[in-house]
Amino acid sequence: MRNILVIGYSQTGQLKQITDAIISPLKNSATVTVDYHQVTPKKAFSFPWSFFDFFQVMPESVYMKPIELSSQAPIDKKYDLIILSYQVWFLSPSLPISSFLQTEDAKILFKNTPTITVLGCRGMWLTAQEKMKGLLANVNAKLIDNIVLTDECGAGFSFLATPLWMFTGKKKSLSWVPKAGVSEQDINAAERFGLVIKEKFSNPSNENVDLSQSMMTGLDAVKINEKFIFSEKIGHRSFKVWGKLLMLLGPQDTLRRKIGLCFYTTFLVILIVTVVPITALIIKLLSSIFKNKIAKQKQYYAQPSGE
Repeated sequence: MRNILVIGYSQTGQLKQITDAIISPLKNSATVTVDYHQVTPKKAFSFPWSFFDFFQVMPESVYMKPIELSSQAPIDKKYDLIILSYQVWFLSPSLPISSFLQTEDAKILFKNTPTITVLGCRGMWLTAQEKMKGLLANVNAKLIDNIVLTDECGAGFSFLATPLWMFTGKKKSLSWVPKAGVSEQDINAAERFGLVIKEKFSNPSNENVDLSQSMMTGLDAVKINEKFIFSEKIGHRSFKVWGKLLMLLGPQDTLRRKIGLCFYTTFLVILIVTVVPITALIIKLLSSIFKNKIAKQKQYYAQPSGE
């Protein structure tokens, strides 16, 4: 019998839908048991977000400052595979997940264990996954695959659709704005990843399943948008600068931080409406010149599963 552990934190419920779709072929399996661990912050993050609650977590998310968690992970047995699902907060793994990966439980669970990361996010996830690689390396996990499902409304509209979803709790709050979130079709199609896992573990007599290599190659597990590579680097640098400044102003919920957040959000809007499209245009114009470099970057970020 093979043991799989699914770990996640799903604030909106979408990420749980995605992981449920992936593991659906494993239900009632005679050769696989699936356990779940929902990471639970001691102080819950509300959904929908309020404006200040959303932006106040930016500094701690970017710098991955651990928060207190209230749930205990099941560390009483060894797992053959861990499926770790996470959201992207400010180009970083969500604060509950980054906090969990810095616990002693995580060090025990992930040590030498094949791990698949699963993301349900807008479109910009490359920087978050690079940070995730570092967190997994710190707990000696073996990252063998990465699965990314992105919003159906497209890169441009997601800048508006996703915040509206976060602040209203509605995926489609305005008639003229496309629906936010990953499409139901893409979520249902994620079953294909679970079928591969099931096939890998299908033989009950096979006690030496090789999980050293990617299982999801050729399944369109990720799609790299080269327009975001440089934009993410600029965005992350600004998050780090503003994050450090906001933490210096004071802890969350203090007046000084809220005043600082007013200046920061103004800067962020300007960045989104100017730098991001300009960067995308420059990359498009220079794509023929830097074709080989862009191709290498795409190949790197697509690993280990590949496009």
